[in-house]
Amino acid sequence: MIETERLILRPFFKTDAEDVYEYLKEPEVHCFACMKLRSLAEAKKETKRRTKDPEYYFAIVLKDIGKVIGEISAGSEEREHGNSENNVFSPFWMLNKEYRGKGYAYEAVHAFFDYLFREKDARRIYVYTEDYNVSCQRLCEKLGMRNEGLFKEFISFVNYPDGSPCYENTMQYAVLKKEWENNS
Repeated sequence: MIETERLILRPFFKTDAEDVYEYLKEPEVHCFACMKLRSLAEAKKETKRRTKDPEYYFAIVLKDIGKVIGEISAGSEEREHGNSENNVFSPFWMLNKEYRGKGYAYEAVHAFFDYLFREKDARRIYVYTEDYNVSCQRLCEKLGMRNEGLFKEFISFVNYPDGSPCYENTMQYAVLKKEWENNS
């Protein structure tokens, strides 16, 4: 469990399903389209699945009312791709749209990065974001991450109405442990 001024990052509980459904019934960013839930029953299954990774998959919870307002997770190169680099992490986060613009994302991500660097001995953290997701880009910059490049038509998460793939332009941001320690 990770605690900040206003938030608790903790493993998911089965009882979080309604809150999970609230923010996954209409994901706004295309890369989360595959996570879209169509019912509370699906949310219960997904929430149960999230309970199985309590070390790297956290619910973002408002401390004062206990409401789950989002999630944050990270995969390591070793866990995700079989690469021997178990000290390189690629996190993602998502917040319920009703709670955006209040500084919760920065608070949660900053605490999570600190956890990865200090507790999991991360050497490098990198993030992918779409070129249209300006709020995520600003957050990465506020966290001290550098823009490492733009991948043109990198990947498709959704299709156009005619069924053809809609390729996303994707930006990569990163920060090294020594940079994080110098800026924190």
